[in-house]
Amino acid sequence: MSEFSLDVTEIKEEVDKSLKEEEEKLPNAEIKKQADDNAAAIFEANFDDVASREKILKPLDDFGLNAINRSANKNNLLTTRFVDIAKGGDEAANVGEKLEELDREIRNLDPSAIEFGQSGILGKLLRPVRNYFSKYEKADEAISNILKSLDESSRVLQNDNTTLLAEESYLRELTKKLMTDIELGKQMDASIEQQIRQAEIEGVEQHKIDFVREEVLFPLRQRIMDMQQMIVVNEQGIISLNVVRRNNKELIRGVTRAKNVTVTALRNGVMVASALYNQKIVIYKIKTLNETTEQVIESTSRMLREQGNEIQKQSMETMISPEVLKASFADAIAAIEDVSNYKNQALPQMQETITTFS
Repeated sequence: MSEFSLDVTEIKEEVDKSLKEEEEKLPNAEIKKQADDNAAAIFEANFDDVASREKILKPLDDFGLNAINRSANKNNLLTTRFVDIAKGGDEAANVGEKLEELDREIRNLDPSAIEFGQSGILGKLLRPVRNYFSKYEKADEAISNILKSLDESSRVLQNDNTTLLAEESYLRELTKKLMTDIELGKQMDASIEQQIRQAEIEGVEQHKIDFVREEVLFPLRQRIMDMQQMIVVNEQGIISLNVVRRNNKELIRGVTRAKNVTVTALRNGVMVASALYNQKIVIYKIKTLNETTEQVIESTSRMLREQGNEIQKQSMETMISPEVLKASFADAIAAIEDVSNYKNQALPQMQETITTFS
């Protein structure tokens, strides 16, 4: 099985090898028998008779001519075909340009360029991200248009390859026919040479031998050379078809790779950027909430501390002074003592009063 290559030299070697294999498959035994029969028929012909002479010369004039003419016509059509591809296949010719344009769009939309780490308020943080997604939305339409153009170009290239493969197969068949005719011509050349030597030995008329040499062998060798040259031309055509077809395949693969890998990678990157964008918002809100919570806890603790101190202070201030209590107790005791003294002092007086009224 042939190995894939885009090197013209290697492609030529591959084509040469395949043509050589076709040549080796030729039915040499059958060709040799036909060549010997043709050579014998030539020397058996009556060259003095115009009809007999034309019966020999006409097939020689036509020998291989059909394959040569068909090959020449096909190569001319191929030249026109290549020109048509170059002129009419504008979309196919622009595959490289479209891929470069797609590459520029991808690079411009690389999500790694987003600065998630900016400090400041939330609006300042989200502005570059919003700008990025706004740019992506605008570029996404351009990317879609590029991909549509690449799809169309890919279809053009595939259609071209189908045509080119058919042309190559046809050209190979013509080359195979030429190789068969060349082999027959070579075998006839050898048989005619042998017949000439035998005729010279047998003393056949010299004018007949000269006629065979000049009117049969000479044009036969010319026709063999023409067919050999046409095989070279056909081989160049086959090589050209191979190169164009393989290059088209590479471009088609490039389009497929751009669709399946490059654009998918971009969209995955955008998806990740979107997730990171959402995560950043949540992180920022959690941070803000934590800061608010800390402030609430701090203010609550501060109020509790201040209020507790105030309560303790007020509780201490509402207590009765010990000096006041002592003075109060002293006054109370003095009052009791005064009452007791009064009563003690009053008892004798009361006795006297009672005695007086007795």
